[in-house]
Amino acid sequence: MEWYLKALKNYVGFEGRARRKEYWTFQLVSLVIAVVLTGIDAALNTAGLAGLYVLAVLLPGIAVAVRRLHDTDRSGWWLLISFVPLVGNVVLLVFLFTDSTPGSNQYGPSPKHAVASSPPAIA
Repeated sequence: MEWYLKALKNYVGFEGRARRKEYWTFQLVSLVIAVVLTGIDAALNTAGLAGLYVLAVLLPGIAVAVRRLHDTDRSGWWLLISFVPLVGNVVLLVFLFTDSTPGSNQYGPSPKHAVASSPPAIA
């Protein structure tokens, strides 16, 4: 849940990098919430709760995807490849599943390696 909230708090942050964990946690939690809201819409015979939620997380979802592409040293404009029929979404998925570029790249320092190199917390 921490990664989901981190992505929501940085909802217009198109700069920097996002780890795979942040991106995929955000997508998974968003999917679960949308499915639950769709069930509530069906049970109450209403329409719109799920649609409003999807609309509300559209910009944070784009922002975290752009930061995820930055983490693989690719421009956020690569999101547009999803408009290419058949292969576009497959190529984008491969990019989103690709591991982080180690160290710094043109988009900033690696969030994955910064966490790994920090000293452990004292309990």
